[in-house]
Amino acid sequence: MKLWFVPFSLALLACAPEPSSELLSELATWPQMEYPTDNEPDNQKIALGERLFFDPILSIDSSISCASCHKEVYGFADGLAISPGVDGRLGKRNSPSLWNVGYQPYFMREGGVPTLEMQVLVPVQEHSEMAFNMVLLAQRLNANTAYKNDFLEAFGDSASAYTITRALAQYERTLIQEPTAFDEYVRGGNAALSTVAKKGFELFYGKAGCDGCHSGPLMTNFGFYNNGTQISTDDYGRAELTLDSADFYLFKVPSLRKVTLTAPYMHDGSLLSLRDVLEQYNDGGVGHDYTSDAIAPLNLNESELVALEEFLSTL
Repeated sequence: MKLWFVPFSLALLACAPEPSSELLSELATWPQMEYPTDNEPDNQKIALGERLFFDPILSIDSSISCASCHKEVYGFADGLAISPGVDGRLGKRNSPSLWNVGYQPYFMREGGVPTLEMQVLVPVQEHSEMAFNMVLLAQRLNANTAYKNDFLEAFGDSASAYTITRALAQYERTLIQEPTAFDEYVRGGNAALSTVAKKGFELFYGKAGCDGCHSGPLMTNFGFYNNGTQISTDDYGRAELTLDSADFYLFKVPSLRKVTLTAPYMHDGSLLSLRDVLEQYNDGGVGHDYTSDAIAPLNLNESELVALEEFLSTL
C-alpha cells in the first residue's frame, strides 16, 4: 500500500472557504453610470469622439493622439513607465487604464478634475502631453471639412472646447470591459475560477486585506493613500491640488480591472510586474514615513503570492 503525501501549500489551496453571498452580491452589482444632463449618450457623438480619440490632430504638431498613451492591448494604458508627449517630452506619471473610466467620480491621480468632460482638457493642453490650445484646436477642426460636417451633424454646432470635450467623453464612457472569469464566478459560476484563483480570492478579501482599498466590482474605493511606493520630490501627489502637507504623496487608488495588461505599475511606473507589486505589498512598502497606516507586511508565503497573482489575472 502506497501512502500519498500532499504538500501543505497545495492542501491549503484546496480548502479555501466559500465566500459569503453578501460579498458575491456586492461584487456582482455594478453601479449605474451617470451622464451629465448636457451630454446624454448619442451614437453620432460617440462615433465622432472615437474618431477624435485615435486622431493625432489633437496635438500641437499632429504627432500623438489619445490612443498613443491608451492602447487596448495594454488595457488602455501604454506599457511604458512614463508616456512621451510631443517632441518626446516626459511627464512624471504612469498612463492610467481607461477601462470603465466612465464610472469614476473624479479624475487624475490627485482627484482634482470632477468630470470626464473636464478631464479631456488636461492632456490636450498639458505641455508634456499634446501641448495644444483648445481654441486653436477648434479652429483646426473647423478648417477640416469632414470634421466640420461631423460636428454639425452630431451637435448642430461647430467644433469648440464644449463640443470637442463632450464628444471625447461620450466615447470614453463606452469603454466598459466585457465580463471576465471573476464576474462569472461572483454571479454564481463556481467553475469559472481555478482552485488556485479561488484561494487568491480568499486571500484578497481576507488575510491580505486588498479590498480595504480595491473594493466593489470596479476594484477601487477611489480613496487617496500612500501605498509605500518610493517617493519623489518631483511629484507631491494630492498635495499638489490641496496644498496641504497632510496630502503629501497621496494618490488615488486605481482600479485593478485588466491589471495583468497594464504594466508597469504604480503612479510612477516604477514596478515592472505584478509579482513586483505583490512583493512590495508583502514587505509593507519600501519603508518611508509617508506610508499610509493600512500598509503593513502581509507575511504571505510563496504559494499564497502565486494564488493572489492568479486571482488578479481573472479581473
